[in-house]
Amino acid sequence: MRAYLLLALLIGVQAGATGDPKAGELLFKRCASCHQVGPYAQGGFGPQLNAIIGRHAASTTDYKYSEAMKKSGLVWDEKTLAAFLRAPHDVVPGTSMRFWGIKDEQQVADLLSYMRTLK
Repeated sequence: MRAYLLLALLIGVQAGATGDPKAGELLFKRCASCHQVGPYAQGGFGPQLNAIIGRHAASTTDYKYSEAMKKSGLVWDEKTLAAFLRAPHDVVPGTSMRFWGIKDEQQVADLLSYMRTLK
């Protein structure tokens, strides 16, 4: 499984798609049914995603994370987030996230570009 994660990370680095934060904001509407962002964001069906880049996985106090996520030891940098967006259940087997992933590299880059703006 770790080999798959490493491969996914390397593919993401090689792809090098440049993201558009405006396009990422539009794509995030798919995520907004579970995840909140902005000044009043809080955990709900999924954790809030403000300042996600650089944050340790399962570290917010307003959401009940799966045991798999708690034990993952991940820090959400752009490479890890990209791999997770592509295939969440491969990166964190047992995650409670009900999402199959994004296969389009441009969409992943756009979402990451938008997520960089979330403070």
